[in-house]
Amino acid sequence: MRPDLAIIENWIPAQAKVLDLGCGDGELLAHLSTRGVKGLGMEIDPAKINRCIARGVSVVQRDLNDGLTNINDNHFDVVLMTQALQVVERPDEMLREMLRVADQAIVTFPNFGHWSTRAYLGILGRMPMSKALPNSWYDTPNIHLCTFKDFEVLVNDLGFRVLRRSVVDREHNSGRLMNLMPNLLGEIAIYQLCRR
Repeated sequence: MRPDLAIIENWIPAQAKVLDLGCGDGELLAHLSTRGVKGLGMEIDPAKINRCIARGVSVVQRDLNDGLTNINDNHFDVVLMTQALQVVERPDEMLREMLRVADQAIVTFPNFGHWSTRAYLGILGRMPMSKALPNSWYDTPNIHLCTFKDFEVLVNDLGFRVLRRSVVDREHNSGRLMNLMPNLLGEIAIYQLCRR
């Protein structure tokens, strides 16, 4: 399992009801089911949906930009969105919806404030490319890149609270210096949020 998913797994209680937005091939939900977690995935890519089904993961095909209006309030314990918040049209609305349908949300995204991104833009004068952000500006799925600070301001403005944050590099390792200067040294953020 991907290292970031292993971190997230530890934040999800056994027997929880989980909704995984942009669930990919269902790797995390399949693994969580071994702990009694009842999961549902949402995915747009038919090939990934087929892999979910092959893993025994319950999944529905849905464009996340259409929202979660078909899900009742507080229906899930946790909603996950790994590496997908930056690709939706309205990240603010998505966070509101996530914490409407669940008590907690776990979100991961790349940090546009990482030192290498800043240096790339500052020195070359071009939109950065890295292992965490591998696409050119014109073909990237990322339409709303942000820094950790930007995200935390949004969370506060929406009236939500950060329960936990883990800051990691592209290999999903963490370190003391990275935790001291997360916005400069962290490449990927993992946040656990709740309503105030």
